[in-house]
Amino acid sequence: MTKQNNKKSPAREWIDALVFAVVAASLIRWLLLEPFTIPTASMEKSLLVGDFLFVSKMHYGTRIPKTPLQVPLTHQKIWGTEISSYSDAIQLPYYRLPGFSSVERNDVVVFNYPVEFEYPNDLKTNYIKRAVAVPGDVLEIKKGELFVNGEASPKPEEMQYSYDLITSRPLTVDFFADYGINPESFMAFSNGAGYLIWATDQVVERLKSSPVVTSVTKRIYAEGEREQGPELFPQGMDVIWNRDNYGPLMIPGKDQTIEMTPENVIKYAFTIEKYEGHSSVDVIEGGLYIDGQKVDQYTFKQNYYFMMGDNRHDSLDSRYWGFVPEDHVVGKAWFLWLSLDKYESMFNKIRWSRFFKGIN
Repeated sequence: MTKQNNKKSPAREWIDALVFAVVAASLIRWLLLEPFTIPTASMEKSLLVGDFLFVSKMHYGTRIPKTPLQVPLTHQKIWGTEISSYSDAIQLPYYRLPGFSSVERNDVVVFNYPVEFEYPNDLKTNYIKRAVAVPGDVLEIKKGELFVNGEASPKPEEMQYSYDLITSRPLTVDFFADYGINPESFMAFSNGAGYLIWATDQVVERLKSSPVVTSVTKRIYAEGEREQGPELFPQGMDVIWNRDNYGPLMIPGKDQTIEMTPENVIKYAFTIEKYEGHSSVDVIEGGLYIDGQKVDQYTFKQNYYFMMGDNRHDSLDSRYWGFVPEDHVVGKAWFLWLSLDKYESMFNKIRWSRFFKGIN
């Protein structure tokens, strides 16, 4: 007699196919590529709200999950609920597989938002910015211009600043649309004299030639002028820094040793406390104490990066919350696969020119 094979039911076949798809998608998402959506204007015009892109895990090396007990294909919450998608009962040490390269200056990088301390490192919210300075660099901003190691940093092709636009008459949404300025990138002054806009240098030059434009002036804080809004990093400096006049600030790196002078304690104590894995870090009378012992020198355990948005006056970035540790780096922004304009309708929503565009 021959043994008859049991045929799978249609339901079982569907379940097997679903399990295979989830496992395969989870492995691809973890090892190779992860999709990401641009939610805010902090990188405009380099990246636009509504851009869909792939983040390469391979370039910098795939990060082994620190929080392995997690529902597949989720991040912080289970889809459509406020239920946590993970358990932090098991936390693995940081380890990264070999990659093609390290984070290089001016790479566009996706990373976990460092100061979101209520979540494990690998489950913090994903952010995207440009790594304008890497370990060992000295960064400084003068009158809105970025300098790294004493030299002017290359500008992204479509970098934006904020401007005061004074006009002879009220302008319409369609007027701004002709210049590539969407409704979230301008606002009218309360006195009706003009507008605050966020725009590239090229757009500003076009606006200056318009007969209804009286003047266009870049909004730059003066040196020593206190900035309105959130405080800048690091807090406690004797001099006043602002978004347009910042530093000099050295970016720390692995195995780099610095003297813990009172000034360096102000600059680096927060980073040492939050990201270097010590159980107790205190600042007492200008000195740094680790596990109760005063430290005159400190050697960093990992690399750090300084991230900024290309929309320089509409980006909460390292100027406000500090360095990005290496163990928070997710991957390199690689290429766009779709882009949708929420201000358009139907097929006009699709920005066809951005399909499969590389990210620089």
